[in-house]
Amino acid sequence: MTNFKSILLADDPESASTVAQWYFDHWISQRSDTPFEKVLENVRASSSRLGTPMIVLIKQHQQLLGAAQLKIREMDIYPQYEHWLGGVYVRAQNRGLGIAAQLVKEVIRQARLAQINTLYLQTEDLSGGIYALLGFSPIEQVHYDGYHVLVMKCDVSNVE
Repeated sequence: MTNFKSILLADDPESASTVAQWYFDHWISQRSDTPFEKVLENVRASSSRLGTPMIVLIKQHQQLLGAAQLKIREMDIYPQYEHWLGGVYVRAQNRGLGIAAQLVKEVIRQARLAQINTLYLQTEDLSGGIYALLGFSPIEQVHYDGYHVLVMKCDVSNVE
């Protein structure tokens, strides 16, 4: 595998605009009327070095390849589920190289460092996809915000 470097957005704040553009183009612009500036503000706010909100980045040779978030209460229908993995995004030309798996593993590692025991996520891949391979178990399928999604859970202490 190629050498990819994990870093925090807190240590690379100039990457915020690229991550915000990815999130805006891939998810936000198709689902809401939230302006790009608000997405950028939220990304910039995800600059914790321990705990939430945090964005983990993957870079290679100073080029940004992907991002993922450690966040709080992503789905309002589950107020009891506190910590979430979200925003896992890899540039199209870099997919299939294990970057998404590295991002998920790094968010799990960061959750452990912050003494977070359980992570949740939602995915449109109703099979669980990569998340099932990385320690997440299905909780239930729901229709949320106009999409059918699978909600999953991971006990981070049980994942390498």
